[in-house]
Amino acid sequence: MNRRRFILKSLGASLALPSLPSLLVGAVGGNSAIQTAKGAGVGARRFVAIGNLLGYQVKHFFPVSTGGAYEPTTLLQPLWDNRRHLTVYRGLDHGLKGGHFAVHSFLTGVLNSEAQNRPGGNVSIDQFMADEIGHQTRFPSLTVGSEGGIHGGCQIAWTKSGVRVPPISGPAELFDRLFVDDAPDRRDRRQQENQLQASILDTVLVDANRLSKQVNREDKAKLDEYFTSIRDVEKRLELRQRWASLPKPTAPLARPENKNKVEDLPILYELIALALQTDSTRIATLEIGGDFLPQDLGIDKSYHGLSHHGNDEAAIKHLLALETYQIQHFGKFLSRLSKLADGDRTLLDSTSVVFGSGIGDANTHKNSDLPIILAGGGYRHGEFKKVPSSGPNKVPLCNLYVDIAQRMGLETAAFGTSTGRFA
Repeated sequence: MNRRRFILKSLGASLALPSLPSLLVGAVGGNSAIQTAKGAGVGARRFVAIGNLLGYQVKHFFPVSTGGAYEPTTLLQPLWDNRRHLTVYRGLDHGLKGGHFAVHSFLTGVLNSEAQNRPGGNVSIDQFMADEIGHQTRFPSLTVGSEGGIHGGCQIAWTKSGVRVPPISGPAELFDRLFVDDAPDRRDRRQQENQLQASILDTVLVDANRLSKQVNREDKAKLDEYFTSIRDVEKRLELRQRWASLPKPTAPLARPENKNKVEDLPILYELIALALQTDSTRIATLEIGGDFLPQDLGIDKSYHGLSHHGNDEAAIKHLLALETYQIQHFGKFLSRLSKLADGDRTLLDSTSVVFGSGIGDANTHKNSDLPIILAGGGYRHGEFKKVPSSGPNKVPLCNLYVDIAQRMGLETAAFGTSTGRFA
């Protein structure tokens, strides 16, 4: 039999049957209830994660005093008005090494190079949750970020098959995704594409079912994983078909122009807030990455070069200016969510927001002691907490992700490298 490969580009899916030794050669789901009634999504749990590619200056980030009486550091000062809505953590990480090239593990806990040896691969927490509850909204999740830079593109979101989720790269594109309906001819083409892709999936499923009767037990396990991939694509296709005929929300603002990531950051935060408010999605990520240029803040230096500051005071001063700007707009995002009503509470009460990075110290390429903030989500906040960062009582960052996932309604006891649920 000839090995088959089907690539469904518009679904962002690649289906390739794994090698099956017992055949000596290679070869190549479910109804979703969608809420459309007025008020759909009110009170629903939501999740947002913001990750920085190059970390933060932890000496200017973490306080000295723990508990509710912690002092405002240079980088926490912009969040001071929101401190009762957030918790700062120290000691949470994934126990990994790899420097800049482990930053992709921020929301996964797993290195790409080790993903194939793990049952869940290196799926990020946003995609993990989107697979379970994403069918409830038009967009199972929104990934916002940038392409280019030292990693070759946004590294924050990963599917369970180990595929990087390509980001929406600018406010104009995000605006169109949220508020602009397809033209009639585009809808017709989409319908034809959907029909073709459904036909391809049917053929793939028939072939795979036939093969399942011919392989040994070991290859049967591989085929089961393949069937899971097929069902994932089927769910995405069904979701797209169901939402295609429903109009998008009316835009409450004019279409923004793409400028640069520094100037774009405030409007990206605003559009993410609107995506949550309109229940277009309940899961979103934002990566501040390689095209956040210091020059756009009047600093004629390389961001990556500055991150290797070697304790040079001038370089650290530039980094603090970049990081303070980012944290200021994170604070404004929290304030925005706290002013949007969500039934009898605020949108911030309904939204767990994780802020941080997969790198703890870019200067020394350290991936431990990550700068982590959790805001909103109905948690009890207002403290700086240190958790055991080593030894038998070490608390992995993934334990916090398990807790967030359970609050989102997922029946899961584990995620990534978790050892339990964060208490």
